[in-house]
Amino acid sequence: MTRADIGIAAMGLATPIGIGTMAVTRALFAGERSGLVPLDGFVPGRRVHVGAVAVPLPPVPPALRCYDTRNNRLILAALQDLVPDIEAAIRRFGRERIAVIMGTSTSGIAEGEAAFSTQLRTGAWPDAFHYRQQETGNLSDFVARLFDLRGPVYTVATACSSGAKVLATGRRLIHAGFADAALVGGADALCKTTVGGFAALEAVAPGRCNPFSINRAGINVGEAAAAFLLTQDQTPVRLAGIGESSDAHHVSAPHPEGRGATAAIRAALADAALDPSEICYLNLHGTGTPLNDAMEGKVVHTLFGSSMACSSTKPMTGHTLGAAGACEAAFLWLTLNPEHNSQGCLPPHLWDGVVDPAIPPLALVGPNAHLADPRAPAAMLSSSFAFGGSNVAVVLSREAVA
Repeated sequence: MTRADIGIAAMGLATPIGIGTMAVTRALFAGERSGLVPLDGFVPGRRVHVGAVAVPLPPVPPALRCYDTRNNRLILAALQDLVPDIEAAIRRFGRERIAVIMGTSTSGIAEGEAAFSTQLRTGAWPDAFHYRQQETGNLSDFVARLFDLRGPVYTVATACSSGAKVLATGRRLIHAGFADAALVGGADALCKTTVGGFAALEAVAPGRCNPFSINRAGINVGEAAAAFLLTQDQTPVRLAGIGESSDAHHVSAPHPEGRGATAAIRAALADAALDPSEICYLNLHGTGTPLNDAMEGKVVHTLFGSSMACSSTKPMTGHTLGAAGACEAAFLWLTLNPEHNSQGCLPPHLWDGVVDPAIPPLALVGPNAHLADPRAPAAMLSSSFAFGGSNVAVVLSREAVA
């Protein structure tokens, strides 16, 4: 294991295509789209497609009532698969040596919206509402209190790169000696503020998003949560490299030539000591907006050529904003992990198949695609590009499967 490597001891997730590794694995490789549904109530006078988690979420413990939000219930659902590993890490390292770093953009704004609506209608705030519910930092605080973890605790809020940046932060804390393990992840719940905001920017698709098509017309906002337990142990899937950049080109638009995106990807490859040809699959940011896809297509073609297997998974989940980087890194973990994907399946790219001639050719993964050798060593990369030019690329890898 190199200096850059960190083991991913466990992973859990809650998404519109399922909760838990088993359910999500089945849906991911089958190209399941049932979680992307048209709903009213987010944009006045308009029904929009959103990526919604439809199953009931676990309740927040009564002792943590002031943290009771849908956002925190999403991370609670994602953490269910990690509980035995977290408890083992507590016994091994102690509560003071486990950091908690989470990423979000919405936090509990949905609860704040509902409470404010009640206050306007009745003149009184609901008894169940507490201002802490909508604090940006409450996600990490909630997780730390849930497991009584006493290492460094804070939340990253850099829009759509938040859920990926926490992997870099957790790794730095371990390498710097501030923690022996880090519980990291991201969560964002659907709310009117984000869906309405993107609609005001004319960035919401009229139907399902259609990344890299000439007919693409915007995003579908989604909700999700994913969490990872990082340690210095050798594990089947490792965090091999991370690259970060900030081009600050525009408050909402990416640099048209993808300078920041290119810098982040190059940095991640250098951190992992890998050549672009050693990556076998890319999980694209692939939002379905005209500007993002045009930029990303140029970057991918320049760095990886036209034969690199790649796909956007947002047509299954929607764009889960602050959770997207964590959720899509979790998809890489499932794709690389032989316990969950012994056949070497790749997540399919779901679109109308109508190529945009302005985007350089890309090898977008079709249904039933597989790695050439599902047992060979493999490295995969996921990219997240956020408002304000905050860019992150993450490389996960594995050794040959015995």
